[in-house]
Amino acid sequence: LVQLFAIGTGDSGKSTIFKQIKLLFQSGFGEAELKSYTSIVHANVYQTIKILHDGSKELAQNEAESSKYIISSANKDVGERLSEIGGRLNYPQLTKELAEEIGSLWNDPAIQETYSRGNELQVPDCAHYFMENLQRLSDANYLPTKEDVLYARVRTTGVVEIQFSPVGENKKSGEVYRLFDVGGQRNERRKWIHLFEGVTAVIFCAAISEYDQTLFEDEHKNRMMDTKELFEWVLKQPCFEKTSFMLFLNKFDLFEKKVANVPLNVCEWFKDYQPVSSGKQEVEHAYEFVKKKFEELYFQSTSPDRVDRVFKIYRTTALDQKLVKKTFKLVDETLRRRNLFEAGLL
Repeated sequence: LVQLFAIGTGDSGKSTIFKQIKLLFQSGFGEAELKSYTSIVHANVYQTIKILHDGSKELAQNEAESSKYIISSANKDVGERLSEIGGRLNYPQLTKELAEEIGSLWNDPAIQETYSRGNELQVPDCAHYFMENLQRLSDANYLPTKEDVLYARVRTTGVVEIQFSPVGENKKSGEVYRLFDVGGQRNERRKWIHLFEGVTAVIFCAAISEYDQTLFEDEHKNRMMDTKELFEWVLKQPCFEKTSFMLFLNKFDLFEKKVANVPLNVCEWFKDYQPVSSGKQEVEHAYEFVKKKFEELYFQSTSPDRVDRVFKIYRTTALDQKLVKKTFKLVDETLRRRNLFEAGLL
């Protein structure tokens, strides 16, 4: 049994990768489990519309061009009511009427302007996907799809684990992996440390699209800087001296879209970045720059004689099933080679 440990800051995509493993290498989600996601999906819808509504009011008060953030009179009362619902502890059933109101508020120009500044407002990545699917989500007999479950956002608290073999149904790789996931939010971190002993590899998830966003728990702290600090901290833990590191540079799909509009150097860690071109080439250039930053950090934090520690970097998009499957096959090969190496067979 090979033990793997998934680590990353809150929202780095660890939990989505967990769900993908369940779909790829286990039996997936049964009907009861899919059903249990209904309330989570609906909660995400209510939370999203509240964040956008309250954000637009804040921008209308504080911005020079305040008028473009003012919600139309037709949607004003609806907005107030939806914001109140979004602040409750228990959310009502998402009815057709509510879905229609949410849809009409979502399409309000002021809300769309606010959404375009979502990086400043903790708008979840699933916002657009759920807002575009409101009709289906509000069906009386709605059953979440696999895709809905992958997008659904719920904070991981405590420790979750899963066992799997990362090769297709009939050809088992022979390796059984036990993967742990721990809450990524800062207050969860001290609960992890005692679990670290004896793991074969750490899978560190970093959301590379978050270079212009701030933390959920601390609006003044850049998310990428937080990821950098966590990566350094993890690398320096004595119990990881011989542990292999698999770095997943995740949310590449969002990174790709963002790089064109938001320069990488808005993040302190990337301030020496110089764009070279545009389009696809620029995305690759930016990605290689970020990758190099993580590599440098790894080698700064690792003593040079640590040849027994494997370090690999993978470009991932946790929502992309084919890519996650391919990545885990590569992780599997890397770790099996390492086992043979340790046994003196390579």
